Amino acid sequence: MVNIPRLVVAAPSSGSGKTTVATGLMAAFAARGLAVSGHKVGPDYIDPGFHTLATGRPGRNLDAYMCGPELIAPLFAHGARGCGLAVVEGVMGLYDGASGLGELASTAHVAKLLRAPVVLVVDASSQSRSVAALVHGFASWDAEVRIGGVILNKVGSDRHEALLREALEESGVPVLGALRRAEGVAVPSRHLGLVPVAERRADAVAAVAVMAGQVAAGCDLEGLSALARSAPPLSEAAWGADAAVEGAFGGAVPLPAPSRNRGSAPDPAPQAPEGLGSASGVKPVVAVAGGAAFTFSYAENTELLAAAGADVVTFDPLRDEALPLGTRGVVIGGGFPEVYAPELSANEALRKAVAELALSGAPVAAECAGLLYLARSLDGLPMCGVLDADARMTKRLTLGYRDAVALTDNVLAPAGARMRGHEFHRTVIEPGAGDEPAWGMHRPERRVEGFVRGNVHASYLHTHWAASPGTAARFVERCRG
Repeated sequence: MVNIPRLVVAAPSSGSGKTTVATGLMAAFAARGLAVSGHKVGPDYIDPGFHTLATGRPGRNLDAYMCGPELIAPLFAHGARGCGLAVVEGVMGLYDGASGLGELASTAHVAKLLRAPVVLVVDASSQSRSVAALVHGFASWDAEVRIGGVILNKVGSDRHEALLREALEESGVPVLGALRRAEGVAVPSRHLGLVPVAERRADAVAAVAVMAGQVAAGCDLEGLSALARSAPPLSEAAWGADAAVEGAFGGAVPLPAPSRNRGSAPDPAPQAPEGLGSASGVKPVVAVAGGAAFTFSYAENTELLAAAGADVVTFDPLRDEALPLGTRGVVIGGGFPEVYAPELSANEALRKAVAELALSGAPVAAECAGLLYLARSLDGLPMCGVLDADARMTKRLTLGYRDAVALTDNVLAPAGARMRGHEFHRTVIEPGAGDEPAWGMHRPERRVEGFVRGNVHASYLHTHWAASPGTAARFVERCRG
């Protein structure tokens, strides 16, 4: 039994103030000496960075599409282990899920899986009595979702607050906070959302402090704590990277439906990884890209690599002129290489080192930003040249969940393995796929995407390896080879 007090911070729509309230709550409770765990519904990489600042612990994602509903409670329990409170920030509007799939991966879905009370953040800037109708509608829409309180955001004045509170008395949902518009809370945005913490750490720390002060002054922390403690125990055991790897078979384990597309490749038969845990006890060094240009990663991916036997070392392609000593494999996740293209290009020594490692046959796994970094060029500037392709920025946003099948046996998955992932970029790469594509996409349209070249796997698709722990085991085994 896992008995962790918890709250889900949701809203009627994006832009209502979820990040401000959730991050402020985390920081305010942490300032009281409480061990707080921060979580984010969905595939978002940026908000967890603010959660990390607020709590001092890794921000975690809870994605019921990519990881499957059955892993939500175990992943939550893993991330919140040893904490006195967990705050889960929702995504979009409370009931907005994966397109065309009902409630799947919505904030409401995750709240039900966690049996957690919901605090609804309402942008009250342009309403008074109507707020009661809005809250009543959200509270009554799904009887399994328990909205335990409302936090009013962007309140204009004391008079405005009084009108809102009076209206909400009829709704039966208590008001647990009222926040005025505040200077210093706004976080700058650009083409893919908020600017990550790693790019403006001092300003981000100051912003989190302002959020904490605003929430502490305007919210009923005792009432919110009591609401969090009302969540019942969870019966699911906590997820663990060691146990996941021990139970994994080499390659990606397919997730449960929705339904399989007609004509898709069959799931491969599980195969035991070759030599898992062998290799004379020597841990292969796996270099993982970090720094301001490569900030998108899931903590569980790195934990799985370590559990599979890797010595995980971080390097910064903006600053480091060489890969970590003894590197046997490289993982390059997502981020904003387009913002730092001149600096990445100028680091010629590291670009050559990555290209030489890939040419030697060492495993390289690259997602989105990593794909661009391995390309021949990005916006006309030389990159690593591992791939015979060129990338550039566009005005078009590519965004959404994807169902994919591995088309070629590669360092992450055997041919035919089904994976779920997410795309989020404003760049294009030409050509969009190599002679041996990485993935055959089955949602939302059928297409091929990405590159497999020897032991290099590069694609726009972001994946969460907790859903397929064999992926990490497979990659580390290739590093031992």
